[in-house]
Amino acid sequence: MEQIPYIVYEQSETRHERTVKKLILALIIAIILMFASNGLWLYCWMQYDYSTESSVEVESEDGNANYIGNNGVISNGEN
Repeated sequence: MEQIPYIVYEQSETRHERTVKKLILALIIAIILMFASNGLWLYCWMQYDYSTESSVEVESEDGNANYIGNNGVISNGEN
């Protein structure tokens, strides 16, 4: 079995400690960015204006028909 000098082992362990600290920092940053991304996605999702429009009855012999109003919104009509 080959003997390794203590100073070489100590330098190697110091280098490993720095690597572990950098990996932990990268993990913390990744977790923070994941939560920020999810929060931003939820914020953008909640910006949509959900409204209920009155239904429009359209006479159709073949089934459902679509009605385009003056505002350009397509509403599904009933039979």
